[in-house]
Amino acid sequence: MRSNWHWVLVTAIAPVAWGSNYFVTREFLPAESPLWGAVIRALPAGILLLALARQRPKGHWWWRSLVLGALNVGAFFALVYVASQLLPSSTAATLMATSAAVLLLFAWPLLGERPTIVAIAGTALGFAGVLVMFAGPGGSIDPFGVLASLGAMLLSSTGFILAKRWGEGIPLLALTSWQLVAGGVLLVPFAIAIEGSIPAPDAPAVAAYAYTTLVATALAYVAWFAGLRHLAAGTVGLVGLLNPVAGVALGTLVAGEVFGPREAIGTAMILAGVLLGRKTRQPLRQAPTHQDLTHRQRQAAEVRDG
Repeated sequence: MRSNWHWVLVTAIAPVAWGSNYFVTREFLPAESPLWGAVIRALPAGILLLALARQRPKGHWWWRSLVLGALNVGAFFALVYVASQLLPSSTAATLMATSAAVLLLFAWPLLGERPTIVAIAGTALGFAGVLVMFAGPGGSIDPFGVLASLGAMLLSSTGFILAKRWGEGIPLLALTSWQLVAGGVLLVPFAIAIEGSIPAPDAPAVAAYAYTTLVATALAYVAWFAGLRHLAAGTVGLVGLLNPVAGVALGTLVAGEVFGPREAIGTAMILAGVLLGRKTRQPLRQAPTHQDLTHRQRQAAEVRDG
Protein backbone atom coordinates (compact mmCIF):
# COMPACT_ATOMS: atom_id res chain seq x y z
CA MET A 1 0.00 0.00 0.00
CA ARG A 2 2.81 2.41 0.92
CA SER A 3 4.56 1.59 -2.35
CA ASN A 4 1.36 2.26 -4.33
CA TRP A 5 0.96 5.66 -2.70
CA HIS A 6 4.56 6.45 -3.55
CA TRP A 7 3.89 5.80 -7.23
CA VAL A 8 0.59 7.68 -7.10
CA LEU A 9 2.45 10.76 -5.87
CA VAL A 10 5.11 10.36 -8.56
CA THR A 11 2.43 9.98 -11.24
CA ALA A 12 0.61 13.09 -9.96
CA ILE A 13 3.52 15.26 -11.13
CA ALA A 14 2.41 14.74 -14.73
CA PRO A 15 -1.24 15.92 -14.69
CA VAL A 16 -0.39 18.91 -12.48
CA ALA A 17 2.34 19.97 -14.92
CA TRP A 18 0.08 19.38 -17.92
CA GLY A 19 -2.77 21.32 -16.34
CA SER A 20 -0.50 24.31 -15.74
CA ASN A 21 0.85 24.05 -19.27
CA TYR A 22 -2.51 25.09 -20.79
CA PHE A 23 -2.17 28.46 -19.09
CA VAL A 24 1.50 28.85 -20.04
CA THR A 25 0.83 28.01 -23.69
CA ARG A 26 -2.20 30.30 -23.96
CA GLU A 27 -0.58 33.28 -22.27
CA PHE A 28 3.03 33.24 -23.48
CA LEU A 29 3.45 31.19 -26.69
CA PRO A 30 2.57 32.23 -30.26
CA ALA A 31 -0.87 31.03 -31.34
CA GLU A 32 0.11 30.78 -35.01
CA SER A 33 2.83 28.14 -34.54
CA PRO A 34 1.29 24.98 -33.02
CA LEU A 35 3.52 22.60 -34.98
CA TRP A 36 6.77 24.37 -34.16
CA GLY A 37 5.55 24.73 -30.59
CA ALA A 38 5.10 20.96 -30.43
CA VAL A 39 8.56 20.36 -31.95
CA ILE A 40 10.23 22.72 -29.47
CA ARG A 41 8.40 21.00 -26.65
CA ALA A 42 9.22 17.42 -27.67
CA LEU A 43 12.61 17.29 -29.35
CA PRO A 44 14.85 19.01 -26.76
CA ALA A 45 13.17 17.05 -23.96
CA GLY A 46 13.69 13.79 -25.84
CA ILE A 47 17.33 14.55 -26.61
CA LEU A 48 17.98 15.43 -22.96
CA LEU A 49 16.45 12.17 -21.72
CA LEU A 50 18.23 10.20 -24.46
CA ALA A 51 21.57 11.62 -23.29
CA LEU A 52 20.74 10.47 -19.77
CA ALA A 53 19.52 7.04 -20.89
CA ARG A 54 22.45 6.48 -23.31
CA GLN A 55 20.54 3.76 -25.10
CA ARG A 56 19.06 3.60 -28.59
CA PRO A 57 16.14 1.51 -29.84
CA LYS A 58 16.81 -1.91 -31.28
CA GLY A 59 14.78 -4.36 -33.36
CA HIS A 60 11.03 -3.82 -33.26
CA TRP A 61 11.49 -0.84 -31.01
CA TRP A 62 12.32 1.32 -34.02
CA TRP A 63 8.78 1.07 -35.39
CA ARG A 64 7.21 0.95 -31.92
CA SER A 65 8.95 4.20 -31.03
CA LEU A 66 7.52 5.80 -34.18
CA VAL A 67 3.99 4.60 -33.36
CA LEU A 68 4.16 5.73 -29.74
CA GLY A 69 5.88 8.97 -30.73
CA ALA A 70 3.11 9.78 -33.21
CA LEU A 71 0.31 9.01 -30.73
CA ASN A 72 1.74 10.29 -27.44
CA VAL A 73 3.88 13.15 -28.71
CA GLY A 74 3.57 14.30 -32.33
CA ALA A 75 -0.17 14.50 -32.95
CA PHE A 76 -0.92 14.89 -29.24
CA PHE A 77 1.33 17.92 -28.68
CA ALA A 78 0.11 19.69 -31.82
CA LEU A 79 -3.57 19.17 -30.92
CA VAL A 80 -3.02 20.19 -27.28
CA TYR A 81 -1.27 23.36 -28.48
CA VAL A 82 -4.27 24.22 -30.67
CA ALA A 83 -6.71 23.45 -27.84
CA SER A 84 -4.70 25.60 -25.42
CA GLN A 85 -4.92 28.58 -27.78
CA LEU A 86 -8.63 28.20 -28.65
CA LEU A 87 -10.10 27.22 -25.27
CA PRO A 88 -9.94 28.65 -21.76
CA SER A 89 -7.42 26.75 -19.63
CA SER A 90 -10.15 25.38 -17.36
CA THR A 91 -12.18 24.08 -20.32
CA ALA A 92 -9.26 22.44 -22.12
CA ALA A 93 -8.09 20.74 -18.93
CA THR A 94 -11.59 19.54 -18.03
CA LEU A 95 -12.06 17.98 -21.46
CA MET A 96 -8.85 16.02 -20.98
CA ALA A 97 -10.31 14.59 -17.76
CA THR A 98 -12.38 12.23 -19.89
CA SER A 99 -9.14 10.40 -20.68
CA ALA A 100 -9.46 8.59 -17.34
CA ALA A 101 -12.66 6.88 -18.48
CA VAL A 102 -11.22 6.19 -21.93
CA LEU A 103 -8.16 4.58 -20.37
CA LEU A 104 -10.50 2.24 -18.51
CA LEU A 105 -12.24 1.17 -21.70
CA PHE A 106 -9.07 0.88 -23.82
CA ALA A 107 -7.40 -1.22 -21.12
CA TRP A 108 -10.01 -3.94 -21.72
CA PRO A 109 -9.03 -5.13 -25.25
CA LEU A 110 -5.37 -4.14 -24.99
CA LEU A 111 -4.46 -5.13 -21.41
CA GLY A 112 -7.23 -7.49 -20.37
CA GLU A 113 -8.50 -5.18 -17.60
CA ARG A 114 -12.25 -5.60 -18.11
CA PRO A 115 -14.46 -2.74 -16.83
CA THR A 116 -17.72 -3.42 -15.00
CA ILE A 117 -21.17 -2.11 -15.93
CA VAL A 118 -20.62 0.60 -13.32
CA ALA A 119 -17.44 1.67 -15.11
CA ILE A 120 -19.27 1.93 -18.42
CA ALA A 121 -22.03 3.98 -16.75
CA GLY A 122 -19.36 6.29 -15.36
CA THR A 123 -17.94 6.82 -18.83
CA ALA A 124 -21.39 7.74 -20.17
CA LEU A 125 -21.88 10.20 -17.32
CA GLY A 126 -18.53 11.82 -18.01
CA PHE A 127 -19.28 12.42 -21.68
CA ALA A 128 -22.76 13.71 -20.76
CA GLY A 129 -20.97 16.28 -18.63
CA VAL A 130 -18.97 17.37 -21.67
CA LEU A 131 -22.22 17.93 -23.58
CA VAL A 132 -23.66 19.97 -20.71
CA MET A 133 -20.59 22.21 -20.66
CA PHE A 134 -20.85 23.07 -24.34
CA ALA A 135 -24.58 22.90 -25.08
CA GLY A 136 -25.53 26.28 -23.69
CA PRO A 137 -26.07 29.54 -25.61
CA GLY A 138 -23.52 32.21 -26.23
CA GLY A 139 -21.08 30.45 -28.56
CA SER A 140 -18.16 31.17 -26.24
CA ILE A 141 -16.63 27.70 -26.73
CA ASP A 142 -14.68 27.20 -29.95
CA PRO A 143 -15.79 23.89 -31.54
CA PHE A 144 -12.40 23.41 -33.20
CA GLY A 145 -10.76 23.69 -29.80
CA VAL A 146 -13.14 21.04 -28.46
CA LEU A 147 -12.36 18.69 -31.37
CA ALA A 148 -8.63 19.26 -30.94
CA SER A 149 -8.82 18.51 -27.22
CA LEU A 150 -10.91 15.35 -27.64
CA GLY A 151 -8.70 14.15 -30.50
CA ALA A 152 -5.60 14.63 -28.37
CA MET A 153 -7.24 12.73 -25.53
CA LEU A 154 -8.21 9.75 -27.69
CA LEU A 155 -4.81 9.48 -29.39
CA SER A 156 -2.83 9.74 -26.17
CA SER A 157 -5.08 7.26 -24.35
CA THR A 158 -4.37 4.71 -27.07
CA GLY A 159 -0.66 5.48 -26.97
CA PHE A 160 -0.44 5.26 -23.18
CA ILE A 161 -2.08 1.83 -23.14
CA LEU A 162 0.28 0.59 -25.89
CA ALA A 163 3.26 1.97 -23.97
CA LYS A 164 2.17 0.05 -20.89
CA ARG A 165 1.69 -3.13 -22.93
CA TRP A 166 4.95 -2.89 -24.88
CA GLY A 167 7.23 -1.26 -22.32
CA GLU A 168 7.90 -4.13 -19.94
CA GLY A 169 11.63 -4.68 -19.54
CA ILE A 170 12.59 -1.39 -21.24
CA PRO A 171 14.37 1.18 -19.03
CA LEU A 172 12.05 4.08 -18.22
CA LEU A 173 14.27 6.92 -19.47
CA ALA A 174 14.96 5.09 -22.72
CA LEU A 175 11.26 4.35 -23.34
CA THR A 176 10.32 7.98 -22.71
CA SER A 177 13.16 9.49 -24.73
CA TRP A 178 12.52 7.33 -27.81
CA GLN A 179 8.92 8.49 -27.97
CA LEU A 180 9.75 12.16 -27.54
CA VAL A 181 12.53 12.13 -30.14
CA ALA A 182 10.42 10.16 -32.63
CA GLY A 183 7.41 12.42 -32.17
CA GLY A 184 9.50 15.57 -32.53
CA VAL A 185 11.25 14.30 -35.67
CA LEU A 186 7.93 13.32 -37.25
CA LEU A 187 6.61 16.84 -36.70
CA VAL A 188 9.55 18.74 -38.23
CA PRO A 189 8.67 18.30 -41.95
CA PHE A 190 5.03 19.25 -41.29
CA ALA A 191 6.12 22.32 -39.34
CA ILE A 192 8.42 23.44 -42.18
CA ALA A 193 5.83 22.79 -44.91
CA ILE A 194 2.88 24.39 -43.12
CA GLU A 195 4.35 27.09 -40.87
CA GLY A 196 7.63 27.92 -42.59
CA SER A 197 10.66 28.92 -40.55
CA ILE A 198 10.88 28.39 -36.82
CA PRO A 199 9.45 31.37 -34.86
CA ALA A 200 11.79 33.75 -33.05
CA PRO A 201 10.52 33.87 -29.45
CA ASP A 202 10.71 36.88 -27.15
CA ALA A 203 12.01 36.60 -23.59
CA PRO A 204 8.69 35.49 -21.99
CA ALA A 205 8.24 32.88 -24.71
CA VAL A 206 11.77 31.53 -24.10
CA ALA A 207 10.95 31.08 -20.42
CA ALA A 208 7.61 29.48 -21.34
CA TYR A 209 9.29 27.07 -23.78
CA ALA A 210 11.80 26.14 -21.07
CA TYR A 211 9.00 25.33 -18.64
CA THR A 212 7.06 23.41 -21.27
CA THR A 213 10.11 21.40 -22.34
CA LEU A 214 11.72 20.61 -18.99
CA VAL A 215 8.78 20.42 -16.58
CA ALA A 216 5.62 19.74 -18.62
CA THR A 217 7.40 17.29 -20.93
CA ALA A 218 10.66 15.72 -19.73
CA LEU A 219 9.77 15.50 -16.04
CA ALA A 220 6.04 14.94 -16.57
CA TYR A 221 6.42 12.14 -19.09
CA VAL A 222 8.96 10.25 -16.99
CA ALA A 223 6.59 10.49 -14.02
CA TRP A 224 3.56 9.43 -16.10
CA PHE A 225 5.22 6.38 -17.67
CA ALA A 226 6.60 5.42 -14.26
CA GLY A 227 3.02 5.39 -13.02
CA LEU A 228 1.84 3.31 -15.97
CA ARG A 229 4.60 0.81 -15.21
CA HIS A 230 3.80 0.39 -11.51
CA LEU A 231 0.03 1.06 -11.30
CA ALA A 232 -3.09 -0.20 -13.05
CA ALA A 233 -4.26 1.86 -16.02
CA GLY A 234 -7.46 2.80 -14.17
CA THR A 235 -5.47 4.13 -11.21
CA VAL A 236 -3.27 6.22 -13.47
CA GLY A 237 -6.39 7.60 -15.16
CA LEU A 238 -7.81 8.57 -11.79
CA VAL A 239 -4.61 10.43 -10.87
CA GLY A 240 -5.04 12.27 -14.19
CA LEU A 241 -7.99 14.13 -12.65
CA LEU A 242 -5.41 16.52 -11.21
CA ASN A 243 -5.06 17.85 -14.78
CA PRO A 244 -8.39 19.75 -14.74
CA VAL A 245 -7.84 20.72 -11.11
CA ALA A 246 -4.62 22.52 -12.05
CA GLY A 247 -6.11 23.94 -15.26
CA VAL A 248 -9.24 25.26 -13.56
CA ALA A 249 -7.27 26.72 -10.66
CA LEU A 250 -4.87 28.64 -12.89
CA GLY A 251 -7.56 29.65 -15.36
CA THR A 252 -9.85 31.14 -12.73
CA LEU A 253 -7.36 32.46 -10.16
CA VAL A 254 -4.58 33.76 -12.43
CA ALA A 255 -6.14 34.36 -15.86
CA GLY A 256 -9.52 35.52 -14.56
CA GLU A 257 -11.47 33.12 -16.77
CA VAL A 258 -15.22 32.85 -16.23
CA PHE A 259 -16.41 29.55 -14.80
CA GLY A 260 -20.18 29.77 -14.42
CA PRO A 261 -22.93 27.39 -13.22
CA ARG A 262 -23.20 25.45 -16.49
CA GLU A 263 -19.46 24.83 -16.58
CA ALA A 264 -19.50 23.85 -12.91
CA ILE A 265 -22.33 21.34 -13.45
CA GLY A 266 -20.59 19.85 -16.48
CA THR A 267 -17.30 19.59 -14.63
CA ALA A 268 -18.99 17.91 -11.66
CA MET A 269 -20.61 15.37 -14.00
CA ILE A 270 -17.28 14.63 -15.68
CA LEU A 271 -15.44 14.15 -12.40
CA ALA A 272 -18.27 12.06 -10.93
CA GLY A 273 -18.35 9.90 -14.06
CA VAL A 274 -14.62 9.28 -13.98
CA LEU A 275 -14.69 8.47 -10.25
CA LEU A 276 -17.59 6.11 -10.83
CA GLY A 277 -15.77 4.53 -13.75
CA ARG A 278 -12.78 3.85 -11.52
CA LYS A 279 -14.46 0.59 -10.37
CA THR A 280 -12.81 -1.98 -12.60
CA ARG A 281 -12.36 -5.72 -12.50
CA GLN A 282 -8.67 -6.51 -12.47
CA PRO A 283 -7.49 -9.70 -14.19
CA LEU A 284 -6.10 -12.46 -12.00
CA ARG A 285 -2.31 -12.65 -12.02
CA GLN A 286 -1.04 -15.97 -13.27
CA ALA A 287 2.37 -17.49 -12.82
CA PRO A 288 4.59 -16.75 -15.83
CA THR A 289 4.97 -19.59 -18.29
CA HIS A 290 8.30 -20.79 -19.68
CA GLN A 291 7.49 -18.93 -22.92
CA ASP A 292 6.88 -15.68 -20.97
CA LEU A 293 10.16 -16.05 -19.11
CA THR A 294 12.05 -16.75 -22.33
CA HIS A 295 10.50 -13.68 -23.99
CA ARG A 296 11.44 -11.47 -21.04
CA GLN A 297 14.99 -12.79 -21.03
CA ARG A 298 15.26 -12.09 -24.76
CA GLN A 299 13.93 -8.55 -24.23
CA ALA A 300 16.45 -7.94 -21.46
CA ALA A 301 19.27 -9.23 -23.66
CA GLU A 302 18.23 -6.92 -26.52
CA VAL A 303 18.19 -3.93 -24.18
CA ARG A 304 21.59 -4.86 -22.70
CA ASP A 305 23.19 -5.42 -26.09
CA GLY A 306 21.61 -2.25 -27.49
